[in-house]
Amino acid sequence: MAESKELIVSDFSWSPEFVQDLHTSAERTALLYHLSYRCLGSIPKLERLIREQAVETQLLFGSSETVLMKCVGTSSNLVTSLFPGLKQAIEMNKPKLAVTYLEKTKTWIDDIIRAVDDIVNRYDQQNQRVAECISDVIQEQNETEVRQTQQSVEMKRVETAVANLKEELEKNAKDIEEIEKTNQMKNSEIQKCAVNVSRKKHSVGILSSLVPHTPSFINSIYNAITAPGVDDKKYDLSVELSRLTSEKRKLQNKEAKLNVELIDLQLKLDSSNIKQGLIQASVVHLKDVHSCLSEIQKILVQLKKFWEKVEFMLERLKNKHFVNEFLTDDHDTRNQFLQSIEIAIKFWNTFGQNCQKANSILYVQSKDAYQFLETSPSSLSEGHWKEQYETVMKKLNQINFQEPSTAAITECHTDI
Repeated sequence: MAESKELIVSDFSWSPEFVQDLHTSAERTALLYHLSYRCLGSIPKLERLIREQAVETQLLFGSSETVLMKCVGTSSNLVTSLFPGLKQAIEMNKPKLAVTYLEKTKTWIDDIIRAVDDIVNRYDQQNQRVAECISDVIQEQNETEVRQTQQSVEMKRVETAVANLKEELEKNAKDIEEIEKTNQMKNSEIQKCAVNVSRKKHSVGILSSLVPHTPSFINSIYNAITAPGVDDKKYDLSVELSRLTSEKRKLQNKEAKLNVELIDLQLKLDSSNIKQGLIQASVVHLKDVHSCLSEIQKILVQLKKFWEKVEFMLERLKNKHFVNEFLTDDHDTRNQFLQSIEIAIKFWNTFGQNCQKANSILYVQSKDAYQFLETSPSSLSEGHWKEQYETVMKKLNQINFQEPSTAAITECHTDI
């Protein structure tokens, strides 16, 4: 068996943090729909539009849940079928048997890629419908503004506050962008360093054919090889990534709070006309819905790329190691291959567990989070309406992007 010398591919990574990001975006989506639905209850046309989009999103979450279950099932199949099959083929020196298992695995992965691609397209279509809904709400807002004949001093003061908030939000967004650029540079530095380290160890080259090149995989290379300066380099980069991640989360939390504050200020912009204020708030809510759906879509696009990368790696593994009549007679090489399979099993068990958590999140969202649609907002008394609005706003304020601790960052970069 020829020595495997595949390089670390640096164009994609799949982090366990996707579960928390998915949870945050999905939960915010339902709450933002709820707020819009309550705000537009006095306008039947807009209430109907919001209801339609909320129901479509609920169904979309249900379909996303099904896709994630496919990921759970395929991860389990890799652990219970592919890897034991590869071990058997290596131990019995039967490359054709390994090829059979790898080709069967390819059909599973192709099925997932098609399913994820379909759901990504559906998110794109849903976002287009939400954008059309936003346009309808804005049109109603403009018509209401035409009927508005005067502005109070208080309204002008609030308008100034809104302008300042928008400016602060813009600066915050630029700060997040700068952190993301720096983060990418650091990740690239880690990956380049890992490539250089991996060339020094034969078993690491084999492992790179079995496990996607995630941050945790890259650190497994560092753990497999000890060399002067490697530990210090790994520690320094982990600390810097931890700091960048912490700073990014703080800025994301600040952005979320500023958006909530912006909503409240925009409600005050028309204290003499509650209808106008509610329409303005609903525009903000729906734009945030659009953003949340886009974030979930990005996660699913990453999921598709992940499986495409897995498919490519397994195909390369087949062509490099199992196309000959015999595998290898070298005892050490066989043991290294078997050890790499054991590490891969740990990775795929963890990945399957993360997909199961994500599936559970979307299950809750598709079943329970849209029960507010069962009650027409126009049927609520003013007191009850205000109580519900404040309750939802409180929940929205409590949702934060979770800030990983330094220990969590280190664990992510050291464990398979």
